[in-house]
Amino acid sequence: MKELRITECPRDAMQGIQDWIPTDEKIAYLNSLLKIGFNVLDFGSFVSPKAIPQLKDTSSVLNSLDLESTKTELLAIVANKRGAHDASSFDEIAYLGFPFSISEEFQKRNTNKSIEESLKSVEDIKSIADACGKKVMIYISMAFGNPYEELWHPDIAIEWSLKLHQKLGIEHIALSDTIGLSNRKNITHLFTEVLSEIPNVEFGAHLHTTPDSWLEKVDAAFSAGCMNFDGALKGYGGCPMAMDKLTGNMPTENMIEFFQEKNMIQHFKKGMLEDSLKLSSSIFNRYH
Repeated sequence: MKELRITECPRDAMQGIQDWIPTDEKIAYLNSLLKIGFNVLDFGSFVSPKAIPQLKDTSSVLNSLDLESTKTELLAIVANKRGAHDASSFDEIAYLGFPFSISEEFQKRNTNKSIEESLKSVEDIKSIADACGKKVMIYISMAFGNPYEELWHPDIAIEWSLKLHQKLGIEHIALSDTIGLSNRKNITHLFTEVLSEIPNVEFGAHLHTTPDSWLEKVDAAFSAGCMNFDGALKGYGGCPMAMDKLTGNMPTENMIEFFQEKNMIQHFKKGMLEDSLKLSSSIFNRYH
């Protein structure tokens, strides 16, 4: 059986907050997360400060992270060639993440590009990443539903995943529930199909959820064979376009408990997790 991998996403939790979170507080929080034992930390982004002002200090944050005593790999979000070059200049970053929506409308809102233009961006980013020894993570957003009355079907997510793999050599893809429309049925269908049809891609689940539906979503993806999960402590963050204001990121602490009960993970440090949970409450309850 493949190793179960969990990615913690403080970048996703922070990016939509309007009040400025001081850089030193971000550093303290990220350093606490690096002690827990996550496989990957989605820690920041190299995009226009106008687009995401909260993360304009990503470079400064990175320079103060304590990476000597952790095995956790770093992931940064990029939106174009410039961001890919900026992120690739840091040896510490292992993954370049790119949000690729199967909704034309959402892709334009998110990256100011069409789907076809974004495909070219992925090609450019992959080329830069290959030259610098980085891995590329593509997030297939709107994989579980579309609010714009566009043509949508789960098979579209499968088709794009196959195209990204065959045409551009993408090996890491996260199926993303952008607005909280995933459920046991569509999660099971999508992961069963992609894991069967595209076995050479490492697929992950980036699921958004309400507090009462996280269990069925994690269980559905895991039962279908998914071994890579994204989350954020206490479920902070998520897409502001979600249908329900209670919809947020998958609560990582819940996933850890779920997988520990199944004897899938033993390496997470409980004391460090509790410290980070306290820090997350302190930060996200003060800044909105």
